[in-house]
Amino acid sequence: MDNIELKKFTTVNFLNFALGFLGLQFAWQMRIALSEPVTSSLGASPLLYSLIWLAGPFSGMVVQPIIGALSDKTKSKFGRRRPYLLWGAIIASIALWLFPNSGDIVDGIILATGLKIPLWGGLLFAAIMIWVIDACINIAQGPYRALIPDVVPRDQHAQANSYISLAIGLGSVVAMVVAPALKFLFDFQMSVPAQFIMAALAFTLAMAWTCITVTERSTLEVEEVEEKKPEVSFWQSLKEFFLLSPEVKKICTMQFFTWIGMMCLLIYITPFVIHTVYGVPDVAIEPVAQSLKDTAQNYALICLAVFNLVCFLVAIPIGKLADKFGNKKVHIISMLSMVVAYLCLAFFKSSPAAVLFFMGLSGIGWASVCALPFAMLSRYIKPGTEGSVMGIFNIFIAGPQVFVCTLVGWLINASVINVAGNINHHYEYTFYIGAACLLAAVVVTKLIKE
Repeated sequence: MDNIELKKFTTVNFLNFALGFLGLQFAWQMRIALSEPVTSSLGASPLLYSLIWLAGPFSGMVVQPIIGALSDKTKSKFGRRRPYLLWGAIIASIALWLFPNSGDIVDGIILATGLKIPLWGGLLFAAIMIWVIDACINIAQGPYRALIPDVVPRDQHAQANSYISLAIGLGSVVAMVVAPALKFLFDFQMSVPAQFIMAALAFTLAMAWTCITVTERSTLEVEEVEEKKPEVSFWQSLKEFFLLSPEVKKICTMQFFTWIGMMCLLIYITPFVIHTVYGVPDVAIEPVAQSLKDTAQNYALICLAVFNLVCFLVAIPIGKLADKFGNKKVHIISMLSMVVAYLCLAFFKSSPAAVLFFMGLSGIGWASVCALPFAMLSRYIKPGTEGSVMGIFNIFIAGPQVFVCTLVGWLINASVINVAGNINHHYEYTFYIGAACLLAAVVVTKLIKE
């Protein structure tokens, strides 16, 4: 498909292209930040909360490779990728609306039908909704990444990925800052269900805008190129993926360690702030004041907002620096800044101000993680296999999450703090593990030849 000339993207083109990912990230960030308060209110322990998070990696390892391969072969008047982007957003948005109301929905079913549903029925329904949300986000995300080599000239791939990093940062900032801002400015506490509805609307509307404004290659152009190529199965694509270059194996290994480190933050930052920084016990003898819970929850949102604001601010500069000095050097420096931030988060866990500062420092590494590994990999993608390659590459993002959701979740669940009958857990341990894995990723990155 490189034989088909692609027009250079302007700033407006990049913004239109990235808006859908802003909506996707808006939804995913809400699911990251507020799934713990919802599931814990339904009776989930730290380990059970971690196990529910397995929805993400399993859907990522199964859904993205399959959808990526399907999107390579899809031929419709709407294009190859856009149907997956739009329908993934619509179905995920429905699940986002249902998820925070899981307990009420199950109670309503009991009242309406008289069914004897166990007490954990609400938690089971919530877990199912999380699986639907994660699966649909993966349905949209894989073809979205594959759309870059489809429509963006090769020499602008790093820029396109940087704009996606910018969208990830901005979408996350807006998602996280709305509720704390309303509380600060108007003393109005936005409910958790209302925040999820806001995320659902943002996801669908933003993705619809990108699908309308971004033009894929015509089906005729795709068919002209694909007629010259033999049919390739998914397993053949998987085999060819690892034969692309020795450097691809290193990039995949780098991603594996990177995403163990990343998920240590993304899964546990909200309970870390609520239960470790603010000391709200996981299990208390007497009910904890709702005002303290709201304050801790809002501060967790602010920490995530600062984390993503820094990602937003440095996303484009990181892309430009990578063009000048190389992806590898910029990525190593960015990752080392995150290693330092993780260690300081664990060490200064009793200081909300310090936690906020080091969450901001982590945002530099997050901007790099969202862009530069994909830019490194894109140099090895064969035309016509973009969806399959991005889907396979996502295995090395989703797979490490299984480690975090099981072993790290078990470690935290076993690390109990018992004060006057109140039970809490050492959530700061996750940052020590994350720092070690990010450091391993830096070592592997050093071995990559650009």
